Amino acid sequence: MHSDRHNDPQALAELAGKAMYERDPASQALGMTLDAIRPGYARMSMRVRSDMLNGHATCHGGYIFMLADSAFAFACNSYNFNTVGAGCTIDYLAPGREGDMLVAEAVEQALLGKTGVYDVTVTNGEGRRLALFRGKSHRVSGLVAEVLA
Repeated sequence: MHSDRHNDPQALAELAGKAMYERDPASQALGMTLDAIRPGYARMSMRVRSDMLNGHATCHGGYIFMLADSAFAFACNSYNFNTVGAGCTIDYLAPGREGDMLVAEAVEQALLGKTGVYDVTVTNGEGRRLALFRGKSHRVSGLVAEVLA
């Protein structure tokens, strides 16, 4: 007897997350890890390296954005339907420092038809909020991972 991934949303989310991460060299190159995924949710982390620092000796905002954007991408693709970002905003609240373990937690706020809204909170290892990101998603054709019947 095989597990029916069609009817198990958690198994489908894990399958989609694994498939996406395996073909995501950008997230891999920055040392991001996918720590948790479930339907409409993803948590990713990344350690701030010395080559991620800006002229103020803090984490460049672009890296914080990339972590938030990756968590957003994994959350909105967790239903195994190819989904892309249609727009986003980010507010920076506090700096990241070299050596910090940044955690981005993406939570679905709405999913209506092909359009979704996701909020991502980026924190440091002490739980301090560094950034708030809101992304709008749009579902396109195709599946993230093939599901064998």
